Amino acid sequence: MQQSVDRTQSPLLREIKVGPYRLRNRVVMSPMSRARATADDMPTALMTEYYGQRAGAGMIITESAQISRQGKGYRNSPGIYTHEQMLAWQAIVQRVHQGGGVIFMQLWHCGRSSHPDLQENAELPVAPSAIRPDIEVYTDTGPQPVPVPRALETGEIPQIIEQYYQAALKAKAAGFDGIEVHAGNGFLLDQFLRDGTNQRTDRYGGSVENRCRLLLEIVQAPVWGADKIGVRFSPQSTYGDISDSNPEALYSHAVRQLDTFGLAYLHFAEGELLASRDVPGLDFRQLRSLFKGPVIGNNGYDFDQANEALSSGKLDMVAFARLFAANPDLVERFRRGAGLNELDMNTLQSGQDNGYTDYPTLAAV
Repeated sequence: MQQSVDRTQSPLLREIKVGPYRLRNRVVMSPMSRARATADDMPTALMTEYYGQRAGAGMIITESAQISRQGKGYRNSPGIYTHEQMLAWQAIVQRVHQGGGVIFMQLWHCGRSSHPDLQENAELPVAPSAIRPDIEVYTDTGPQPVPVPRALETGEIPQIIEQYYQAALKAKAAGFDGIEVHAGNGFLLDQFLRDGTNQRTDRYGGSVENRCRLLLEIVQAPVWGADKIGVRFSPQSTYGDISDSNPEALYSHAVRQLDTFGLAYLHFAEGELLASRDVPGLDFRQLRSLFKGPVIGNNGYDFDQANEALSSGKLDMVAFARLFAANPDLVERFRRGAGLNELDMNTLQSGQDNGYTDYPTLAAV
């Protein structure tokens, strides 16, 4: 049996101020889709238990919540566009707060990464440009290839901003401590940012400044104070069949502009998932230097790697996905130097309670 070790002086377990909040540690529960919502995008009691179990994180960022039915791209993913959904999320927030936790909601619109089977009235998914990604998405009838999306008209862009605005209002009404705007992983805002998916000729396409415009307009929507808003990027991820010809220019401009707002944090999915934390064509340390606030890193870190990243000044916080999925008391395990549960990949998005809320804690053992 592994001997317990008190590691409370490690950088990962030290306090940090994020926006108006004093977080008790720098361990962030990463957003991670788990497919436990109902078919009509409602959060469930099972999700309340799941998030409540993990309230020991310095901060929880929820799985992505679609801001509208149009924004849906995954079956059994939760929404935040109806009053009923807001009330269901409210129960989750209350449980996390009861555990002393801080919780931000991640808002997303999947854009072209969707299918008519997931859309209202079987409509085509929308995107900045009518470019089909070579991907499949899961529907009620199984995996389906994504069709050529419909390019948004310039006059429709304010409707997208309004969807984010209304979702942010509902997140605030549910009691969340803040929101994270998902601008990565090949979803709608990422599709606008990158020139491989954005071939528009209006004020939302072409130059780096134009491609960043939609994100900046959404972040400026006056629902939350800027110090309660985070933004997530995945600068060189190809997830969703997405790319950019000059990530250095794109993300340097985006980060410089976001730095002027006084955001709570920036959240980076580094490199390709579990493969590398290097971002080809991008100097991450230079990018990090352009932002004065806290920076979260995310890509398969373990305890020692996370502490090294914090000690070097590369990051201010570290987000854990798979480790948190399998270890509801991850922070306590880190503190004690205890062993970790192994993640069952077969139940990651099974929709059932097994492999979701039944991982043992140290107390249970």
